[in-house]
Amino acid sequence: MRAWQVERRKRTRHLIELGGLVVKAGLVNLTGDDRATMLGALLWIADKLQSDQGERARVLWSAMGKQALEADPTAHNGTDRSDPAARR
Repeated sequence: MRAWQVERRKRTRHLIELGGLVVKAGLVNLTGDDRATMLGALLWIADKLQSDQGERARVLWSAMGKQALEADPTAHNGTDRSDPAARR
């Protein structure tokens, strides 16, 4: 497989995993799949992270996210690849 194909697959997988976080957080259902609302919320998060309260928000949100991932039996940390299809 060519290097650009490997990189494209890595990028695609990364984007799919990020989209999964949007679903896992419940944003799709809570917004009625309104992408403008979800983008607005993500832009608000970016602004918050760039503000003087950014580090505090990062610590808080990171703790909340870790707790949610630990509570989710279907979540994995990127190292559990027992399903061969997950490696493709």
